[in-house]
Amino acid sequence: MLPIPKPRAMAGIAACFTVLLLAGCASKPTIHVDSDRNVDFSRYHTYGWQTQPDVPVPLMRQRLMDGIDARLQAKGWRRVTNGEVVVVAHVATQQQQTLTTMYDGGPYAGWGWRTPGFGTATTYVDTYETGTLVVDLFDAASKRAIWRGTARAVMPENPDKGNALLEQSLDGMFADFPPGTAAKSK
Repeated sequence: MLPIPKPRAMAGIAACFTVLLLAGCASKPTIHVDSDRNVDFSRYHTYGWQTQPDVPVPLMRQRLMDGIDARLQAKGWRRVTNGEVVVVAHVATQQQQTLTTMYDGGPYAGWGWRTPGFGTATTYVDTYETGTLVVDLFDAASKRAIWRGTARAVMPENPDKGNALLEQSLDGMFADFPPGTAAKSK
């Protein structure tokens, strides 16, 4: 028979589980892509930036622009001052919290169990930051939105992991760009 962990050990296990869960979230962004189905993307060959992305870290701003440039240029598009398509990108961040409550006491003590009448409860608060990257493409002549890619993830504190997350997000957004490419190649 396996030994039953003490309530304090259970609290540590739950805290570790929460940290691992959040770390797992940080490694994979949630990506969504949408486009105007009436637009023929094969007619576009040039693009330009409306303004530099609103990103608080200058190195990350440059990596974001370089990453988008590389993906559009890999599709045969050329960056010019007044392109046929205008690129707009920004990042929004928000703090999130998770609460984990541990119950202490009684034969069923531990995570998620509560014994009526005695014992104590301890709640742990884990604060983390989520970020959403939004990349919009507009037809320069009509000023209409033609494509949008978004990626949302838990923001890592380590810059190397942040760079990897940015690359993974852009790869996911531009995987089937321009729209209709995946259907034509199948």
